[in-house]
Amino acid sequence: MSVPLLKIGVVLSTMAMITNWMSQTLPSLVGLNTTKLTAAQGGLSRPEYRSKCASFALCLQLVLPANPEESWQVYSSAQDSEGRCVCTVVAPQQSMCSRDARTKQLRQLLEKVQNMTQSIQVLDQRTQRDLQYVEKMEVQLRGLETKFRQVEENHKQNIAKQYKAIKTKMEELRPLIPVLEEYKADAKLVLQFKEEVQNLTSVLNELQEEMGAYDYEELHNRVSNLEERLRACMQKLACGKLTGISDPITIKTSGSRFGSWMTDPLAPEGDTRVWYMDGYHNNRFVREYRSMQDFMTSDNFTSHRLPHPWSGTGQVVYNGSIYFNKFQSHVIIKFDFRTSSISKSRQLDYAGFNNAYHYAWGGHSDIDLMVDEGGLWAVYATNQNAGNIVISKLNPNTLQIIKSWTTNHPKRSAGESFMICGTLYVTNGYSGGTKVYYAYSTNSSTYEYIDIAFQNKYSHISMLDYNPRDRALYAWNNGHQVLYNVTLFHVIRSEEL
Repeated sequence: MSVPLLKIGVVLSTMAMITNWMSQTLPSLVGLNTTKLTAAQGGLSRPEYRSKCASFALCLQLVLPANPEESWQVYSSAQDSEGRCVCTVVAPQQSMCSRDARTKQLRQLLEKVQNMTQSIQVLDQRTQRDLQYVEKMEVQLRGLETKFRQVEENHKQNIAKQYKAIKTKMEELRPLIPVLEEYKADAKLVLQFKEEVQNLTSVLNELQEEMGAYDYEELHNRVSNLEERLRACMQKLACGKLTGISDPITIKTSGSRFGSWMTDPLAPEGDTRVWYMDGYHNNRFVREYRSMQDFMTSDNFTSHRLPHPWSGTGQVVYNGSIYFNKFQSHVIIKFDFRTSSISKSRQLDYAGFNNAYHYAWGGHSDIDLMVDEGGLWAVYATNQNAGNIVISKLNPNTLQIIKSWTTNHPKRSAGESFMICGTLYVTNGYSGGTKVYYAYSTNSSTYEYIDIAFQNKYSHISMLDYNPRDRALYAWNNGHQVLYNVTLFHVIRSEEL
């Protein structure tokens, strides 16, 4: 923008110099002195010669000799309608023009003035063009300045959004740091097992070559001890802390709004039978499907009639038997499918029943039986614990309580719950937006509030149980049989082995 302004300054300076030169030099060229003309003789006819100057107001102020009849009279006039300066030259009488020796000089001077006028017009056009260019550049610069401000503001907003997203992600990852530290210790422990196995292998090879060189009983004890530790290690590896639940996989759409379905986590290899129970009360028929494929694609099943109707949807099949809560009671029954008979029944002391302490959705869901890697569990509430959840570990053969834990979570506020590796996980509801938000660990007798997303696809969950063999959650969701895969972090502590 500084270059066009410099051009304007040069043009104006040049025009001022030209004006000064014309005012000082023109009178000397035509031979005029510095005496000012006072008046013109009246009645004298004089032809007028006019020269139009440029659009700039350059009006000539010339002085004339005392006798106007003997010379030329030059003076300035006002601007015309277009803003141009009109310069007027009055010649002497015709009779004197032929004798005036300076007529030729005046013509030459007029030509020079005309040439200068044209030059000034050209300069004026260039100046106007440069001025327009400057104005255009000024508008563009202002537009660029505005855009730069917008870009700067948008950049700040984007940085703020990115910072917030990164901070949220860091908050999600922060709890995993101690888990990763424990993984390092676990790796060292597995390496230690590997070295011990290699050492025992070497000893066994040497023993095979030299019988009696090593105490067989001591060696057997070492092998047995290592076997037990490895078995415990493998069992620990199967467990972990719940960190994620997959999107639902709809297996089938059948039955009423409420019900339960499951497979046996202790079934022999190749046994994939599916057990199906429609409704939450006043029903005693259990369907048996030969495989998951049959359950998905056909209605071919075998029906088993229970000796008593069940209550709620908290039934579970475990090691060939079904465990259920007898309708309108706090009695737990173990029914053996192999013999089609009750193998054991026992009261669950102080447990609420008949919709006293149900889940939030109701449905006589007072007593919920479930299994995990550690065995059989019962989840219920009692008056002694003010209606809050009680967790009891049960002996699967005698149904006696091995140990109980009292929590501070009201059972009626829970949507559903399930056990994984000795930890009870509770959902915040059963319809609409649902998540797993409470966890009670029986291993440490502590609880925590968590936030694990859980997609409630069909908006009404009436059954949710974990199967440790499949590593999946079985759900009955508004007449849909659904599966969820789970993600666990495996933690092994050396002092537990």
